Amino acid sequence: MSLLDAGSINIFKIKEFRLFVTARFFLTVAVQMQFATIALQVYHEYSNKDEFMLGAIGLTEAIPAIITALYGGYISDHYPRKRIILGGILALLFAALFLYLNSEPLISFAKSMGVAALFAIVFMFGIIRSFLGACMHPFMSQIVPRQFYTQSATWNSTFWHIGAILGPVIAGILYGYNNSYNANWCHFTEVILFALALFFIWRINHLGMPANTGAKEPVMQSIKMGLNFVFKSKLILSALSLDLFAVLLGGAVAMLPAFTDKVLHLGPQEYGWLRTAPAIGAVAMALILAVNPPKKNAGVALLLSVAAFGIFTILFGLSTSFWAAFFFLFLTGAFDNVSVVVRHSILQLSTPDNMRGRVSAINNIFIGSSNEIGAFESGATAKLFGLVPSIVLGGVLTILVVAGIAKKNPELKDLDLGKLQ
Repeated sequence: MSLLDAGSINIFKIKEFRLFVTARFFLTVAVQMQFATIALQVYHEYSNKDEFMLGAIGLTEAIPAIITALYGGYISDHYPRKRIILGGILALLFAALFLYLNSEPLISFAKSMGVAALFAIVFMFGIIRSFLGACMHPFMSQIVPRQFYTQSATWNSTFWHIGAILGPVIAGILYGYNNSYNANWCHFTEVILFALALFFIWRINHLGMPANTGAKEPVMQSIKMGLNFVFKSKLILSALSLDLFAVLLGGAVAMLPAFTDKVLHLGPQEYGWLRTAPAIGAVAMALILAVNPPKKNAGVALLLSVAAFGIFTILFGLSTSFWAAFFFLFLTGAFDNVSVVVRHSILQLSTPDNMRGRVSAINNIFIGSSNEIGAFESGATAKLFGLVPSIVLGGVLTILVVAGIAKKNPELKDLDLGKLQ
């Protein structure tokens, strides 16, 4: 039976899962809007169109996220995950409200902070993300039966990517409306979206109590146990490493404000569409995966999809027209979603419940923070070698990493998700 028959029908009968993916959707739209708006503000209003400053946004988020991620995993494995998620979203709501007040010309009370206000919010988001990232997937695993783990990973990724499509597009349209900088309307919209996400998580009945509800081992011992589990599992480590280097080296999206302006000579609205092209590709691929999920040949699909991501990153960097750039970004998102679904399926199926928070935290360091560090790497190489060469170089190095991991771990090619279930 295909996923479209078994998963789409049965998994959406679970009320908690419906509420979860709805909340995840609104949360994603808000976060993507916020980061797209901040990138536009930094590039157009505060940095004299400097690519390095775009990369600095990523580093500002990555540093606190990495520092607090493992502790976030410990908290996720010992305290109710729903309450942690609610607290994180509430903090994001207040941050969006601050950004709105800071960008509203009639009532701004902190405008003198300038770009420092934007980077302060990005830094705070890094801390919040380390806790949300450690809780979201473990919480979903608790409200979904084990036989639906692959389906839940596919549909969770789909809703995330739909949100990622809408966020930057809305930000680009609102920000560039009438060729003026309207960051205040972007941030006001984020406040509403975060409030909706908070409401739908609050309605979930499951508290997300982890298995570790008895005596708690010391924090450092608990964190060490999580690290040992990941680094002793060749399957988990290989899957994480592939995505780590792909997002670390292929950080083309972070350079989109500069690429749209300096290469394509277009404005914020076109930036919004390009920023969302990978997510559109990911949703298209999700529909394919819904009919034909990667199970028996999951390892081969993982390797080929990351290699394809590198190839289309190179072609995007060489693009000179809007539609060519959009098409190649679309394909990077499509193939990236294959690796996302396979990786999350591996993590869900291979990790015991009492370790899920810590393993998710390590995954967040490998994947989430490497996105931001990759953005900094792209900004630095663009400053040193030029914008287009930095994007092409990232794609080439991604392909070389895939070849290296495939050679070092040949068992990955034989991965069958059906056997893990």
